[in-house]
Amino acid sequence: MDLLKFQRNEITEYEVYRRISSLIGGDNRDTLREIAEDELKHYETLKKITKREVRPSKLRILIYLAFFKIFGITFTVKLMERAEESAKRGYERLAESYEELKGILGEEFEHEKRLAGMIKEERVEYLGSMVLGINDALIELTGSLAGFSMALLSTKYVAAAGLVTGVAASLSMSASEYLSRKSELRGSPRKGALYTGIAYMVSVLLLVMPFFLLDDILRALASTIALASLIICVFSSYLAVIREVSVARSIFEMLLTSLGVAGVSYLIGAGAKLILGLEVG
Repeated sequence: MDLLKFQRNEITEYEVYRRISSLIGGDNRDTLREIAEDELKHYETLKKITKREVRPSKLRILIYLAFFKIFGITFTVKLMERAEESAKRGYERLAESYEELKGILGEEFEHEKRLAGMIKEERVEYLGSMVLGINDALIELTGSLAGFSMALLSTKYVAAAGLVTGVAASLSMSASEYLSRKSELRGSPRKGALYTGIAYMVSVLLLVMPFFLLDDILRALASTIALASLIICVFSSYLAVIREVSVARSIFEMLLTSLGVAGVSYLIGAGAKLILGLEVG
């Protein structure tokens, strides 16, 4: 029954908002507490219609709290709001039969407006810097490693070349972000450079790691491409939720770009090996 499903959603969201509000401070805490109380009222309203008690979903609560710990409040709240879209459509469909649902529906739309305006996280403010670092690392370094793999045919040499290339690129990207923010007077140049550099270096270490651990060049390259794909899926999903765009499209576009560059670079490496007669033992 749809009403019981909505009732379970409301009590689950009440618990999530209540628990998150206890972990943060400032105006955000007060806003989330007020929204939590509204969700509890929605639950009580639905209970009067269904005449039944419903328990919250412990699994969903744990998942949302884990997302909050890992990705922050902005991502978690926007993810919850995205999940509520189908519930809003359901309320609209049933509002003609149950007058009480019109009040719930109105408050749900009000929640969306309040949540959109309340959240300001540093990690979101410098999201552009993180995107810049991760995108460049995934596209450039995956391509470079693919090219090195075909040209050098030695995991140790590929690892060394990839690490040197990655560290140099991360320093370059950090410096560029610092100068860019300083010249445009936006945010903190140091924090922007730090976010860019850290994002780039973490990506570099993950992508180069298989070449340090494996002796087979093709297995190492396949592992790197798998890691790159995983990072793309995770970060593109995060970015899509924050920006409220299609998750599937965001993942597809970034995968296509990164893996396309890697494929072209692999062919360039093969060409360089053939033309220059490179042989590395």
